Amino acid sequence: MTVNRTAPAYATTRALALPGRPGARGPLAPAREHDGGGPVPVVRDLRERAGRSPHALLFGPHDLAVVTGLPGSGKSTLMRHAVRGPRIDSQDTRDRWDARLSPHLPYALYRPLVRLAHYAALRRALRSGEGVVVHDCGTQSWVRGWLARAARRRGGTLHLILLDVTPETAVDGMRRRGRGVSRYAFLRHRRAAGRLLRAVERGELPAGCGSAVLLDREAAAALRRIGFTGPPRTGTR
Repeated sequence: MTVNRTAPAYATTRALALPGRPGARGPLAPAREHDGGGPVPVVRDLRERAGRSPHALLFGPHDLAVVTGLPGSGKSTLMRHAVRGPRIDSQDTRDRWDARLSPHLPYALYRPLVRLAHYAALRRALRSGEGVVVHDCGTQSWVRGWLARAARRRGGTLHLILLDVTPETAVDGMRRRGRGVSRYAFLRHRRAAGRLLRAVERGELPAGCGSAVLLDREAAAALRRIGFTGPPRTGTR
């Protein structure tokens, strides 16, 4: 499989090594292997492409894709407008609980229930065997480990989609959404997101991750589809 830089779609599989993006940041080479065997993970940088970003990210039929970035960076917005198949977004879960409970209780009291409901929905989606796009807050590395193991069991691969925006842009995004996090929580997210971004730029992907795609706001806005190729598969091995 080859990639045409002018084509509207970009596909990745476990066996495909994609070239880096030439530009101000320099090309990104294939990432380093973590397990000493198997295909080499790859990093694709779609930032600063001046309107030449692909319109789709397509993965294998049994793969999983994780969307991560700062709170307010646009993860939920991207998933809502680009994911037409199964998606698990913690914000969707919170919105459903807020509609029932926020008039009566502060969010802090039912936050644990929201998290349990989110992870229960994620577990059900993983058991289906279909490709799933998952919202990741970025501070829970164990979640990516769980997803990587689930992808391997179904014969697929975990892929990372990382939204790279400035802290100021993220804070503005939260303000416009009318919802935010505490200063302490935001700083914790910022440190975790910064570490992950720097590692990916060096070609060092999280354990079990087969590829990473770096997006800025313009590249995210250009996407019309994040999906999975081939027929769905039910159940897991």
